[in-house]
Amino acid sequence: MDMVIRNGTLITGDGKAFHKRATVYIDAGKIVGVDNRPTDSREEIAARETIDAAGSIVMPGIINAHAHGCIAGPSMPSGSKPFKGDDVSYFRNRHLLQGTTTLLNVCGLAMVDEIDAVGARHPIEIRVSTAHTPKNIQAALAVDGKGLSPRHLNANIDELLAAGAVALGEVGGGQTLGAQEYRFIPQAIRRETGVEVTPVAARRLKSAVLGRFLDPADGASDADLTDELERSGLAGIPAERVRDVITRSVMPSVALSLAGFDEIAAVAERVGYPAIFHNAAPSAKRLTTVVEKHPKARIVAGHSNHPSFLPEEAVSIARDLRRKGATIDVSTLDCVGTRWRNDAVNLDALIDAGCVDTISTDFAGGHWDGILEAIHRMVRKKQLSAPAAVALATGNVAHAFPELAGDRGLIAKGKRADLIVVDEVNLSRVKHVIIAGRIVMRNGLPV
Repeated sequence: MDMVIRNGTLITGDGKAFHKRATVYIDAGKIVGVDNRPTDSREEIAARETIDAAGSIVMPGIINAHAHGCIAGPSMPSGSKPFKGDDVSYFRNRHLLQGTTTLLNVCGLAMVDEIDAVGARHPIEIRVSTAHTPKNIQAALAVDGKGLSPRHLNANIDELLAAGAVALGEVGGGQTLGAQEYRFIPQAIRRETGVEVTPVAARRLKSAVLGRFLDPADGASDADLTDELERSGLAGIPAERVRDVITRSVMPSVALSLAGFDEIAAVAERVGYPAIFHNAAPSAKRLTTVVEKHPKARIVAGHSNHPSFLPEEAVSIARDLRRKGATIDVSTLDCVGTRWRNDAVNLDALIDAGCVDTISTDFAGGHWDGILEAIHRMVRKKQLSAPAAVALATGNVAHAFPELAGDRGLIAKGKRADLIVVDEVNLSRVKHVIIAGRIVMRNGLPV
């Protein structure tokens, strides 16, 4: 036997099972047995490695099916230049320290061979998605596209799936559907006015100019926009000038990005792979139409707690999409502990309404909170039981993304031995990480 994990509380990932004391047996990278009988009735089995998990919870490794910044290819659905190698390593290591053992990078326009182009293979199993359709590529070029080479521009989804991509999307990413406040709006305002604005101010200005649904007709009056300009450090800059800058930064990619929804949904129905869609106020109506038009497509409504929704709006849309067959994903963003740009109002509303299937991080400008932080919060607030909360990031994700994680996500005989050992009082404190039966983090330190 390669490894035995003893004396820990066991959450299996199925949403229900919770064993106060259990032993997990691992050999050749797989779980070969689980024993939840009383300790004094268990047979002692010798193993090369024994982990005493007393005072801890043993659960499946976190499966994060919506993340960015963890590969060397074009970044984000905007096809921007790749992140620097040091940044990619930092993002990967943060995910590992947060208990992630499997990660899907959904920037969408990278190639499979760019996963490990940053250097040594990382312990986390990292896979990619593909959104290589004409409209999605055109949308990227409309807003940026500086990371796209002829190879990326000429690629197609069938080639990427054959090479090892495991999902479609992200379709209509934030950078092509209005969320330009992290980077593109501040850059344009600095270029035009010489003034630096924060992402928070850029979001307020965008909302004042275009409204929540990216319709200039919904924008604020010049007087109201002038008030917002003063708040944002742009006093004295003509309202019409800022209105033009923001409109040019946001709108060129929007129609193209929405058209990409239909392209990806049609391909998803044909190839049978799950497709991740950007679910936010500007795209929810199109996403609902796509779900209705393509009932056989496996559609995932990404980050359904998007800050562009009002709480009751987020719940209503998620319930409707779920009834129509979509998987409802929520993202931690930075809303759990960091609270840089977002808060947990929409996340709480969706969890309380019982209409969430999976949880991921997304990116939040690189400031995402860990999935286990959100799980611990749900349990502490008594929104969900610990098994139900853990399933959102383990068994449920494996079910929704079998091409990514069908052989893991549950602590059960025959499954791949991806497990984490966490503090029993605070589930976000990760002690040990085991991937494919090998310890890759011990006592909080990467091995």
